[in-house]
Amino acid sequence: MSPKTNYQTADEYIAGFPPAVQEGLQQIRSAIRQAEPEAEEIISYQIPAFEYYGKLIYYSAYTKHYSISFPPPFTVFEKFAEELSPCEVSKSAVQFPMDKPLPLELIGEMVKFRAAENKEKQQKKKKK
Repeated sequence: MSPKTNYQTADEYIAGFPPAVQEGLQQIRSAIRQAEPEAEEIISYQIPAFEYYGKLIYYSAYTKHYSISFPPPFTVFEKFAEELSPCEVSKSAVQFPMDKPLPLELIGEMVKFRAAENKEKQQKKKKK
């Protein structure tokens, strides 16, 4: 696990891990960027995150797994429940074991779904 510090950028966060873990984090980061190129990368809760019409996704690494999490609503987990069934899933996060290949295509699809959800919610707010 990376030591607690006050991260200013995702690069700082990622640099705190061993090279193999850094590679996984970079793969997740790339999958998110490819899925939603207009999303802005930030640090939130001391982990990397992306914003696109609100918070889009958070990603992080731990001792034996990578994690992605989404803020509410958690419809993304309902939509992809079948694809996520082999994973450890909580109310707001999914764990991907480090000893297995990362499901980058699935992560991208989840990001696209959530980005569309965020954009739609924002457009509904504007109409009010």
